Amino acid sequence: MSLMNNLSNSMIYSSSSAFLAPTSFNSRTHNVSVPLKSPRIVKCIATPQEEQTAYKTKVSRNANIAKLQAGYLFPEVARRRAAHLLKYPNAQVISLGIGETTEPIPDVITSAMAKRSHALSTLEGYSGYGAEQGEKALRAALASTFYGNLGIEEEDIVVSDGAKCDISRLQIVFGSNVTMAVQDPSYPAYVDSSVIMGQTGHFLKDVERFANIEYMRCTPENGFFPNLSNVARTDIIFFCSPNNPTGAPATREQLTRLVQFAKDNGSIIVYDSAYALYISDENPRSIFEIPGAKEVAIETASFSKYAGFTGVRLGWTVVPKQLLFSDGFRVAKDFNRIVCTCFNGASNISQAGGLACLSPEGLEAMQEVIGFYKENTKIIVETFNSLGFKVYGGQNAPYVWVHFPGRNSWDVFTEILKKTHIVTTPGSGFGPGGEGSIRVSAFGHRENVLEACRRFKHLYN
Repeated sequence: MSLMNNLSNSMIYSSSSAFLAPTSFNSRTHNVSVPLKSPRIVKCIATPQEEQTAYKTKVSRNANIAKLQAGYLFPEVARRRAAHLLKYPNAQVISLGIGETTEPIPDVITSAMAKRSHALSTLEGYSGYGAEQGEKALRAALASTFYGNLGIEEEDIVVSDGAKCDISRLQIVFGSNVTMAVQDPSYPAYVDSSVIMGQTGHFLKDVERFANIEYMRCTPENGFFPNLSNVARTDIIFFCSPNNPTGAPATREQLTRLVQFAKDNGSIIVYDSAYALYISDENPRSIFEIPGAKEVAIETASFSKYAGFTGVRLGWTVVPKQLLFSDGFRVAKDFNRIVCTCFNGASNISQAGGLACLSPEGLEAMQEVIGFYKENTKIIVETFNSLGFKVYGGQNAPYVWVHFPGRNSWDVFTEILKKTHIVTTPGSGFGPGGEGSIRVSAFGHRENVLEACRRFKHLYN
């Protein structure tokens, strides 16, 4: 029994830490009686102190990071969602904004990870650091599954903790003295990593873009593929197909033109194929389906949106041995050097899950998950079509791109959040070409998607 227990009936309240200090009282033999006084309200008022200046080092802030505008898009969306919940604590908020998977990872995949995890507790099954490039069996399975007849070998593949991480590692390879082009709209990591690396100028508020970046406008009018005759030559071209956020895949003819454009200009394409398995028509799933692409392209990919690995973290990047810098040095060697310096390799447990994904049972299970999300996109597309909106994407990607002509996309985001408690993503967050649109994600439980569509109809009908 503590001193606090003995005094509990005395109704004494104290904020003094001395009251909780160790005591020599023998609580078993002493009964303490303390006379009570009328309760009073005690106010604690801070004593005025001289204003103090925080200590500052002599290290200058990275001026390139200071160029960035506000926060990264998706944390900003999350911040506004949190603020909305503070204002409406009882609201049933449905998130169709950030591309976060919601359905459980198939058992055939988690079972493999569990088995690998348990093996680490045995002498026979324990493993520590692995190859930074990834386990040989997984690299071989990736090569045969996705690039079997395309001339890509396991030595061309580096396993990682996700495509987003590899984008930044590639930027380190390229350095600050390169120029870059990006689809507009597109995934904001391409632009932000370029700004941080010092490849760009300052943000130009009058045109809502950074200087020294070639924004390749992709609109419904040009089939969401840039008019390459109007695109200036750059060293690096970031290209995502199916595109995030519009959901538009590039056709074989379009990618053939892109590869030829890169060859004519001596550029390198960084091809983001994170949503390739959502393609259900004849459009290419890999840039390496295009003849000559191995000489001008790198491809990044991920298990995140196929198997629900957004938290597990596993992806890969293909850097063909045929891809050379202007001095003839292999790009793959420099990428390998950066990987070995900045990364200790993907988790061995994650890689066990990746290998299970590529088994016949795993591939079938992933297709079921992808099919579920594509059913969600169909529901969302039909909803906005019924309301008279111009809607794009959805067929070959888990995103639906909805046009609100003449509207500010952040205003639309706010209107939907305030009136329906649904989180979307404002199109302008993906670049100036996204203004006037919002992205609606199909990653959600079916009942939430159906309820969200009911609310959309109530708001805009």
